[in-house]
Amino acid sequence: MSTMAHSEKIIVGVSGGVDSSVAAILLLEQGYEVEALFMKNWDESDEAGACIWEADVEDALAVCEKLGIRLNTVDLSQAYWHKVFRQFLDEYSRGRTPNPDILCNQEIKFRAFLDHAASLDAARIATGHYADIRLHEGRHLLYKGADLNKDQSYFLCRLTQEQLGQSLFPLGALKKPEVRARAKKHGLATHDKKDSTGICFIGERPFRDFLSHYLPVRTGPIRTTEGRDIGEHAGVHFYTLGQRRGLGIGGVKGYPEKPWYVVAKEVGDNVLTVAQGHDHPALFSAGLVASNLHWIAGAPDLPLACSVKTRYRQSDQPCTIALAGGDRVRVNFMRPQRAVTPGQYAVFYDRNLCLGGGVIETTLNAYPEQVTLDSDTQTDKEEEI
Repeated sequence: MSTMAHSEKIIVGVSGGVDSSVAAILLLEQGYEVEALFMKNWDESDEAGACIWEADVEDALAVCEKLGIRLNTVDLSQAYWHKVFRQFLDEYSRGRTPNPDILCNQEIKFRAFLDHAASLDAARIATGHYADIRLHEGRHLLYKGADLNKDQSYFLCRLTQEQLGQSLFPLGALKKPEVRARAKKHGLATHDKKDSTGICFIGERPFRDFLSHYLPVRTGPIRTTEGRDIGEHAGVHFYTLGQRRGLGIGGVKGYPEKPWYVVAKEVGDNVLTVAQGHDHPALFSAGLVASNLHWIAGAPDLPLACSVKTRYRQSDQPCTIALAGGDRVRVNFMRPQRAVTPGQYAVFYDRNLCLGGGVIETTLNAYPEQVTLDSDTQTDKEEEI
């Protein structure tokens, strides 16, 4: 399979999916010495059925046997619990909606994994992420992958120069159909395996059921923006901004037959605020304040005109960034954006170059007359639990 020989040893992080399988194939074709590593990140001894890692490791083993490479395994569940899951729970207890995948990449896949790979005498690691690393004037730059529909640079926005310098993303120039075709060509059973979605430790269970094992359930009023109580929620931390399903609100006397959406969560008062209509002004923000910033190749000069994503599947939105005091920036959108959620990440781009990002702390209200839909707002799938 090799076309040229490399003395460099690469450890590929494998998940049992098609992407990491093809990443290993590409490195073998380039002549690298390749081994694989399967990371167990969640201990489900007291949570039967929480994750399908046993089936995944079997798929990973089958791939490695087919490719003739060694499969190593490591249990990183304790590191995941302390570095990722505790912060996940803390954010939800504050009424925010965190993104554990970004923290997992920062602390587990590109830190604990790197450390373990070094103990296996690896020069670098590789993963099946759809993104691209380029070296420019001594700095490692993170670019979107060629498949913009699968691009994962959003989840990699907190990687450091050291982490990027020790990592490879072999799929950066490929699109998903090409990846599946390569896997099929090499006879891998994972070629048509369904992509994993959601958070591993939740598994197939309803999100609310999972979270109730770790956070206290405190019911309270569901209140309209006019101040009228129209129902009871199961705990404000179980809901996210923009959510429509699962509210348990039927026909309400005095209101039209239109869907209700979560527009605010007040943890202190234990109140869930709702409004009717997908395009209600209370769902929109003119901007945001972000903190805990990380700039991949150094902080840019501010103010800066660029684009931002406030969630993974969102198209890039034009914005301006300005200093807001301390480790914070104020982001003003060119057009008001729907369901901007504290706890999520605002990730900044200069075209296809990922500059970095920060945690959304607060949103800036949009005036009703400013709220006009763009194509992204119209087609964005509503978040639901």
